[in-house]
Amino acid sequence: MSSNKVNNLPPNWSWVKLDDVSQKIHYGYTASSQKEKVGPKLLRITDIQNGIVNWDEVPFCEIDEDDIEKYLLKKNDIVFARTGATVGKSFLIKGKIPNSVFASYLIRVQLSAKVVPQFIYLFFQSNNYWIQIKKSSVGTGQPNVNATKLKDVYFPLPLLTEQKKIVEKIEELFSDLGNGVASLKKAKEQLRLYRQAVLSYAFSGRLVGEFGSGKLAVSKEHLPYKQVVSKAAEPKVEYSTQLPAGWKWVKLGEVAQLNPRLPFEKVHEDKLVTFLPMRKVKEQTGKYDLGEERKYIEVKKGYTPFINGDVIFAKITPCMENGKIAVVNNLKNGIGFGSTEFHVFRTKDELFNQYLFYFLIQGRFRAKAQHNMTGAVGQKRVPKRFLEESEIPIPPHNVQTQIVEEIEKRFSEADNLEKAIDESLTKAAALRQSILKQAFEGRLV
Repeated sequence: MSSNKVNNLPPNWSWVKLDDVSQKIHYGYTASSQKEKVGPKLLRITDIQNGIVNWDEVPFCEIDEDDIEKYLLKKNDIVFARTGATVGKSFLIKGKIPNSVFASYLIRVQLSAKVVPQFIYLFFQSNNYWIQIKKSSVGTGQPNVNATKLKDVYFPLPLLTEQKKIVEKIEELFSDLGNGVASLKKAKEQLRLYRQAVLSYAFSGRLVGEFGSGKLAVSKEHLPYKQVVSKAAEPKVEYSTQLPAGWKWVKLGEVAQLNPRLPFEKVHEDKLVTFLPMRKVKEQTGKYDLGEERKYIEVKKGYTPFINGDVIFAKITPCMENGKIAVVNNLKNGIGFGSTEFHVFRTKDELFNQYLFYFLIQGRFRAKAQHNMTGAVGQKRVPKRFLEESEIPIPPHNVQTQIVEEIEKRFSEADNLEKAIDESLTKAAALRQSILKQAFEGRLV
């Protein structure tokens, strides 16, 4: 018996395979999806997100009339993703759904009357199930599970009446847990809004007093940080063109060089430099991983150069929209090379690089940059000229420094709150698995 099986199951429980309680297990229909309302809807792997299907977004397909009945989805069917990163993901057909069939990268299981469909579906959310799926997956580039492997998935099965009681108890506990998780996720979204509100205040001259006195120009009541978790939404902050005395609007191209060369006459070919691919730059945090080093001769052609203190800005979709922007420092020998999909800013004396970073990371600026992208779909990029012509509000340098300090102080508190929220979400996920474990060991009811 597998180590995943509990040997001492309660009386009237038994180990069964999915094949033992199924009427039919088969693959979906091969067809091209289309927007035109012709034929039934075609449910695909990508339509199943977090256990939910937005049927309004599911496309249609053409199918021979003789095949409709074979592939038509019915209440209590369970469909499984059989390939790719989502392999093993399942979805239970409940309630009223549109006339729909399922696509070829899904496997449909139709259960017998021996089981409560929700009981089986809940088992498919448990760690016991996922351990089996990972062991039975084949392929390296595109892992997949076929119908034969799925039939061999085993699970503990009580009598029908007890299955119903277990489902009721799990759903009761999951309902309470779900409410808590929803509140935590709402709090994370409010923190995102809060950070953007901080930036809006910062770049409209309302975060610090005039000329950097250090006194807040807005009270905590208007710009809360710990209270943000309980607020429904952050205040809407309009980005005003009216700036405080001593501030001015300037074009970025006037206060920063775009994509400059290395400021060295010669670099030895064997000199080690930092190599920073796009994947090593984190989204919206300004953090990055400097783990890679290469010889200068290996990267001097075909990559984008930068030095300590430069600001790198992902120009290609979706990296730009996701906020892959950072001020780079601690580069090996002060030199770095990265993706050709980076724009590089080298700020002049008038502009503090961290101040520029926070300006670029604003949601409103990235939305404007997205609107000005050029190129083909999937390969759109922010043009250099757009960045050079974009205007930034600049106060005296000492005020820029104080604004950055104020932003980072507030962001630090928000980060601590977000960390606590993430820890709570992790505990909630563990509790969910604990409930399922007890349920399928016969210890929940």
